[in-house]
Amino acid sequence: MASQTSNREPWLLENGNLKTLNKEMRHGRTAHNMSSSSLRKKSDISLISRVPCGWLRLFLSNLQEVIFGTKLFILFPAIPLAILGDCYGFGRPWVFGLSLLGLVPLAERVSFLTEQIAYYTGPTGPYLPSAAKLNPYKLGGLLNATCGNATELIIAIFALRERKIAVVKYSLLGSVLSNLLLVLGTSLFCGGLANLSKEQKYDRRQADVNSLLLLLALLCHLLPMLFRYAGASAALTAEPALQLSRASSIVMLIAYAAYIIFQLWTHRQLFETQEESEDGDDGAEEAAVIGFWSGFIWLVGMTLIIALLSEYVVHTIEDASESWGLSVSFLSIILLPIVGNAAEHAGAIIFAFKNKLDITLGVALGSATQIAMFVVPFCVVVAWIMGIKMDLDFNVLETGSLALSIIATAFALQDGTSHYLKGLVLLLCYLVIGTCFFVSKSTPVHHPENIINTGIKMTTRSEAVFRA
Repeated sequence: MASQTSNREPWLLENGNLKTLNKEMRHGRTAHNMSSSSLRKKSDISLISRVPCGWLRLFLSNLQEVIFGTKLFILFPAIPLAILGDCYGFGRPWVFGLSLLGLVPLAERVSFLTEQIAYYTGPTGPYLPSAAKLNPYKLGGLLNATCGNATELIIAIFALRERKIAVVKYSLLGSVLSNLLLVLGTSLFCGGLANLSKEQKYDRRQADVNSLLLLLALLCHLLPMLFRYAGASAALTAEPALQLSRASSIVMLIAYAAYIIFQLWTHRQLFETQEESEDGDDGAEEAAVIGFWSGFIWLVGMTLIIALLSEYVVHTIEDASESWGLSVSFLSIILLPIVGNAAEHAGAIIFAFKNKLDITLGVALGSATQIAMFVVPFCVVVAWIMGIKMDLDFNVLETGSLALSIIATAFALQDGTSHYLKGLVLLLCYLVIGTCFFVSKSTPVHHPENIINTGIKMTTRSEAVFRA
């Protein structure tokens, strides 16, 4: 058996062993991994295996698996087109649109590569010291916990560097809203219609944990906003609200670290998903299709490309807003999250069709929790380090939308069963919120410096009236 495998895929034996995903590891895969895997396709490597040159065979096999191993490979040409468009001065709205399309397959490939790397760092993997060995599920989950929303995080960092705080807040808020309402709503709606004759059930314990963390995030967003209405002057409450936001961000990061320990170590059984193969053979093994160092190099390269496209998106979003007649808030809250997470969202819907709602909930709620409890407070801390005054006050309209979305989702998931009507209601909620931001003008999200300046002007004006 070993000789047969060696003859078939010799370039995978980087350390003398073919890395496989056994039954224990398969049943411990995270929902993000399984969601992304639904968009992958098997590669035919019979022709590549005949290439005599070793390094060329390795490169072609990696190219086959990484680039052509996804059903979204047809979107990869958007990446060079976006780069050429920026270099040769094409219309900036075109660069914006092409960059968004290019981010779709890249986000899915990052999830694929993190899973491949996790195969090599488990108890039998050669790339960790023996004292640092982790369960493959734990390491894969840890990689997903930090890289699962890499696209949103990179876009936010580049927007912060350009001091576009409104884009940061809008895009992160949109990611949470799209996961809670659009992704989950579409999944429950389609899954309910496809399984009318079956009772759809899921483990509500996982949903309860994520809902509790989302409510904590909502509290941290509400209090800085309420500071503006509790104080006598906006200028006097701006600095305390900023300090409260930074303290709350640290608390949220601590809570997220506790959530990771809870998810990967102490209560791992709540988050494991049972993957059933199409032929009913649960004991079949999956093999890593690329080597450790190859996966690491590809992961670094794709992260750099995501950073480049994210920079294009940040620089051209205002031009696209003017050209398309859409507000920056609509593009950031609605369009960016839909395109950036399209692959993951499609996977969640596919598993809902298969009546595997635990995986769907793991994707939708897991992503929303990661954005709210990790990415948002991390951006506040990074802005603090950069000397930028970013707080957690997302304004009344945005915070209200977030609050109602979390409450509606928590109510929909409280009984552990699902049907298409729940999904339809969540979708209609997202439609109303999207319409709200579509008809609203692009107004900047509350910024501490703007509040201070506004407060000074209001104070001066009121003093003039009083003197008169």
